[in-house]
Amino acid sequence: MLKDSSMWYASWFDTPYYHILYKDRNHIEASDFMDNLTHYLNLEEGEKILDLACGKGRHSIYLNKLGYDVTGVDLSGNSIQYASQFENDTLKFRVHDMCRPYSEKFSAVFNLFTSFGYFDKEEDNLNTIKAIKSDLNEIGLGVIDFMNVDYVISNLIPEETKEVNGIAFNIKRYVEDGYIFKEIRFNDKDEDFFFTERVKAITLADFQEYFKEANVDLLDIFGDYQLQKFDQKTSPRLILIFK
Repeated sequence: MLKDSSMWYASWFDTPYYHILYKDRNHIEASDFMDNLTHYLNLEEGEKILDLACGKGRHSIYLNKLGYDVTGVDLSGNSIQYASQFENDTLKFRVHDMCRPYSEKFSAVFNLFTSFGYFDKEEDNLNTIKAIKSDLNEIGLGVIDFMNVDYVISNLIPEETKEVNGIAFNIKRYVEDGYIFKEIRFNDKDEDFFFTERVKAITLADFQEYFKEANVDLLDIFGDYQLQKFDQKTSPRLILIFK
C-alpha cells in the first residue's frame, strides 16, 4: 500500500500503524506540560478549552481531569471514535477541520505536539490561526506548540529502524523545498506499506508574519515544556502564546 504526500495526514493518521509507531510517546511529559501551561495561563476550573488536532485525546483527557470543560477535535474519524469512549458531561470529541472556526467560544485553544504546518495549501496555515482567533472568547488565549525547526534540522537523524509490536518501521528523514519529510516503510502480514509525513519548516519569523496577517498579538514564547526561554539554537520546541 503506497501513499503519496498529498493529504498524507488524512490517510496516515487514520491508520492503526500511526498509533503503533508513536504509542510510546511520553505521557508524563505531556501531563507536566499541561500542568505548567494551565498554571501559566491562569485558567480556572470549569473554563472551556478547545484541543485542536487532539488525536486519540491524551491531552484532552488529562485537561478534563484537571477540571476543565474540554472539546477535542481532529480530522481523523478513527481517532475521534476511539477518544469518544472517554466522553463525559465536560469532555467531548468531534471530527472537525481546524482550518475552519468551531461553533463555540473558548478560554483557551491549544494546538499541541506539532499538529500544524502539514497542509497541502499554504493559506491553510494562516486560515488555522484565523480560526483559532475566532474561537477565542474576549479574554481567551491561543497556544501553538510547534517544533523548533532550527534545532530539529541540526539534530536530524537521516535514517533509523524502530521495532514496535513486532513491526520494523524503516524511517528516513530529510529536508526539501522548505519541508521536513519523514518517509516510513514497513511490512505487516506480508503487505508492504509506505507513508510520508511532511511538515512545513515554519520558523518563529514565519509565525510572526502569520500573526501579523491574522491580526493576532504574540504575547510570549517558550522553548520547552518547562516553559523556559526560547533559544533558536538549543530549544527543542517553539511554544507560542497569543490572542
